[in-house]
Amino acid sequence: GRSKKQVFESYMSLEEVSHGLKRGELYQGQLRINPKNYNEAFIPSPDDARDLFLDGVVARNRALNGDIVVIQILPREQWKVKPESDTDCDGTSESDTQTEHVLRTAQKSAGHGPSPNVRAEDQSNDPEEVLRNRPDVSCADTGTVEKWGHVQISCSKRNNVSVVSVHYDTRTKSCAFTYQVVYIVERKHSRAVTGHLKFLPDKPFAMFSPVDHRVPRINVKLDDCPAEFRANPGDFAKTLLICQITDWAADSNFAEGRLAKTLGQAGEIEPETEGIMIEYNVDFSEFPQEVLDCLPKTLPWTIPPEEIEKRRDLRKECIFTIDPATARDLDDALSCKQLPDGNFEVGVHIADVSYFVKEGTSLDNMASQRATSVYLVQMVVPMLPRLLCEELCSLNPLTDRLTFSVIWKLTPEGKILDEWFGRSVMHSCVKLSYDNAQRLIEAPERLFPPDELPPIDAEHTVDEIHQAVLHLHSIAKNLRAQRFLGGALRLDQPKLSFTLDKETMTPQGCYIYEYRDCNKLVEEFMLLANMATATHIYRAFPTLALLRRHPPPKAKLVKELEVLCNQLGLNMDFTSAGTIHKSLCAIYGDDEYSVYRRQVLNNMCSRPMQLALYFCTGTRLQREHFQHYALNVPLYTHFTSPIRRYPDIIVHRLLAASLSTSHKRLQIRASHCNDKKTLSKKVQELSSELYFGVFVKECGPLESNAMVMGVLDKSFDVLVIKYGVQKRIYCKVTNRWYCFFSPQVISIFSVVDVQLKTDEVPLKYSALLKRPEKIAS
Repeated sequence: GRSKKQVFESYMSLEEVSHGLKRGELYQGQLRINPKNYNEAFIPSPDDARDLFLDGVVARNRALNGDIVVIQILPREQWKVKPESDTDCDGTSESDTQTEHVLRTAQKSAGHGPSPNVRAEDQSNDPEEVLRNRPDVSCADTGTVEKWGHVQISCSKRNNVSVVSVHYDTRTKSCAFTYQVVYIVERKHSRAVTGHLKFLPDKPFAMFSPVDHRVPRINVKLDDCPAEFRANPGDFAKTLLICQITDWAADSNFAEGRLAKTLGQAGEIEPETEGIMIEYNVDFSEFPQEVLDCLPKTLPWTIPPEEIEKRRDLRKECIFTIDPATARDLDDALSCKQLPDGNFEVGVHIADVSYFVKEGTSLDNMASQRATSVYLVQMVVPMLPRLLCEELCSLNPLTDRLTFSVIWKLTPEGKILDEWFGRSVMHSCVKLSYDNAQRLIEAPERLFPPDELPPIDAEHTVDEIHQAVLHLHSIAKNLRAQRFLGGALRLDQPKLSFTLDKETMTPQGCYIYEYRDCNKLVEEFMLLANMATATHIYRAFPTLALLRRHPPPKAKLVKELEVLCNQLGLNMDFTSAGTIHKSLCAIYGDDEYSVYRRQVLNNMCSRPMQLALYFCTGTRLQREHFQHYALNVPLYTHFTSPIRRYPDIIVHRLLAASLSTSHKRLQIRASHCNDKKTLSKKVQELSSELYFGVFVKECGPLESNAMVMGVLDKSFDVLVIKYGVQKRIYCKVTNRWYCFFSPQVISIFSVVDVQLKTDEVPLKYSALLKRPEKIAS
């Protein structure tokens, strides 16, 4: 319980938590704090059909975003209660659960007048789901349900929206069940945050304000602050620091912490980048000597003759790599030759990293901790030492390299007639960039002179390589067409790329990365290799295979999206990945805005989607849960990128049948890789946002047209077409003219003119509306 002095409840004991979870009185899940409203937090309900709501900082009980927590329902008198008259007001809370975002838009588009206040706590758009968290309470469209003595729950319709009310005696109030954290199972949040230090007169401590508003303010002892700060605190106004939370007592609103590092000036790329990495627990330290000692000492290294004898020798074959021009860690290569019977022998050859990274060594332990390479705009934080990434394992041209190969006999249509897996040795005859490969694809009849391509091995000719690329392209087109006919789904999002000044590494320009035929060629054969490997290792180790599953989208969010699409007059079928793909293709259209409409629709359909996850087949999952939803295949894994992903190394060991480990241990590793993959994706996005913020500051204001993606009560979200970024535009007093437009003017797919301008906050920028232009629906 909580004493008078206590701000927070004491945590339950592990024994109490175990009993409560077993009895169904407590729920466990990952805490998600709304980045736009730090008072709102959620965890998924046990059936994953809805979100359970935690109201305010006290209810979170010192847990931070991403932590795995156990929660219990608050006593009835602490439920969130509001007078019913408030439910029709215009106020809104912009929760990160898209629920109100989607439904309010639907009401507006349908012209239902002012939308109700759809705060998370009294959200009542679906009577089945308003009692968001009590599996034991159900509610029909009309009528009442008696529960908990004198409390009575009723459902009615208002403004074409179902409203659920809770009756206390004679006073009617809108209400929702709210929860509080009673135990932290795992502190996923790093407890390290970037922010600014502020002087507090007459206090023995300074106040640290994190840049991330989801983290509370932190008290730092004045004695632990830099001497310069104590002398001239004003000089630190724009200094970015890292603070590590060390303690958070139950009787204090604020955490305690110590300064870990002074990063530099806020708004500068290097300190901001370092702050992002520390906050998201990216280990960017140099590899220690005991790790480097695991690598070969004699350089340049050559493959021992006895190792070549154990492998299939492919060094005379026409094998080549296709990668971005700047890539230095080349972990996959392709080969393709036509057979006398008209079929093809196609090979995918992957760097044999497991030859160098032996299980249980210091090198292996560090790689498994890092779990992935992290790609930022200006740099890569590698999973493995550079000697391995860029030399020993990288399939560099004109060099013998150790590989794992999958070789198929394929028909021109891509049907598999035969398949071989094994360790091999290869010699890449050329390092093609995506641009090189694209030029070869686009000019099938042209004879390319050797000087138009990078250096080629003397054993092979430009024409031989050209023909191999053309055959691969032709088979890949067939494989791709069959995948989508067979029910696969791909929801592409625009990816912003930058051109950097070579000396200062600051952004000189930016563009949206183009996904071309050469990318699709490589992707199809990597997918084929991953699917083949998944089947192979699952057959060999039914309880020990490391696979990658993709759960179906969240039913509740799909239902809401369906409502929105119906209101917008979009004919969408959400039955399966395949039907979503088919519906989208029919809706995209082919006018000047179709490519942007595609991006908005893809974004809408991405919201209900879940993340793909690594898992071990020895866990208690049902076989049907192994499925990969988007690819629509029963078994899938990662095999093709062992230089930058740790799961691929495990898969290589499984393939080599040399792995001796338990499925429990493997599942722990799979879960760690999932966490690291999620964090590295977030770091990549933040790095891109950081660089775009600098670009707006240096080259702005920038102007572009934008397509509306969603409408809220006092703001709307847009996709800025020229740069592929998403921004929220607020209807402020300065934009009074906006208020005179009917809701139909600003609706999904409207095209508006926007200006991107730098904010006062370093590297932040706002989108301002210039004037409505036209509707592209």
